[in-house]
Amino acid sequence: MAKAAKVSELKAGLSKYLARVKRGEQIVITERGRPVAKLVPLPKRPEGMDAGEWERLLDLERRGILTIPEQSGIPAEFWTMPRGEDPEGLVLKQLLDDRESGW
Repeated sequence: MAKAAKVSELKAGLSKYLARVKRGEQIVITERGRPVAKLVPLPKRPEGMDAGEWERLLDLERRGILTIPEQSGIPAEFWTMPRGEDPEGLVLKQLLDDRESGW
């Protein structure tokens, strides 16, 4: 369960709240008793994953195309396996088409 903090509390104790978020906690920010934002830890790049690939996943998440799980069940060696070429982005296009069609 996320801890709630008023805007005034957050302003007065930002370092304390950031330390909590770094430890994995989520903080819901409230203004006049109503939730307005949430501080959450940034996802961590899986060990062995290329930085460029990680940035691509983060971009897809920002665009709402995918959600990066909090924990990965994928072994680290998966990220070092050779990948097929897809310069035209056909795999992503097919995935998006499938989602749109409800398949």
